[in-house]
Amino acid sequence: MIATDLDPPALAPLDGIRLPIAGLTQMTTLDYPDHLACVVFLQGCPLRCGYCHNDHMMPPRRGDESEWQAVREFLESRRGLLEAVVFSGGEPTLHNALPTAVREVKAMGFKVGLHTAGPYPARLSRLLPWLDWVGLDVKGRGSDFDRICGRPGIWQRNSRCLMALLNGDVDFECRTTVHWRDFSLAEVERLALTLADCGVRRYAIQVARTRQCLDPAYCQPVENAPPQAMLAGLVRRLAPHFERIELRA
Repeated sequence: MIATDLDPPALAPLDGIRLPIAGLTQMTTLDYPDHLACVVFLQGCPLRCGYCHNDHMMPPRRGDESEWQAVREFLESRRGLLEAVVFSGGEPTLHNALPTAVREVKAMGFKVGLHTAGPYPARLSRLLPWLDWVGLDVKGRGSDFDRICGRPGIWQRNSRCLMALLNGDVDFECRTTVHWRDFSLAEVERLALTLADCGVRRYAIQVARTRQCLDPAYCQPVENAPPQAMLAGLVRRLAPHFERIELRA
């Protein structure tokens, strides 16, 4: 079942969790900083970013109990080996069974991380008491955010999520995926400095893939695109504004 922000925060029973599992990365050191984690990908996303290479995860569907049961069995077998479980997507906050799954993972002794683009701030706020870390996608400044993600009104929702994180005590980072169809180097710098001025202390710039993109135009070379060395130089110049800033391929 897909929830809306108007739905009550009802939780599914622990033995009846229905989440549409789109994939599972069994071990990673990249998706939860400084932790050995697995990543559970959930099906369904309301955004339409041109550079997206996970378009097969976009169509929403109803999950079957057996899907989460398989994840549960995997996690049982990894107790003492993995430190954390990250819910990603798609857009994981799309699903009203997510809070129950998060509580169960916490009860198993794992830390819980979340990747989100912040389209559902009320749902994120309800999740925060059980989360240990959040990776918040910030796709652009103001209306540029909506242009990049292909949906109107998302940047205000994302801003509410950022404010909730800044005012809370959950560790988080912001991250931006940069495709040169969407940004100039100066625009990347303006976005980074805007986030630093808001109080963001950890930031990651991710270079978009240029294959298997949702919009085929994003697979084509961009004329006068800055070389990787210039982006790396920008990251070095931005370093004094953050506790931690990374350039990720």
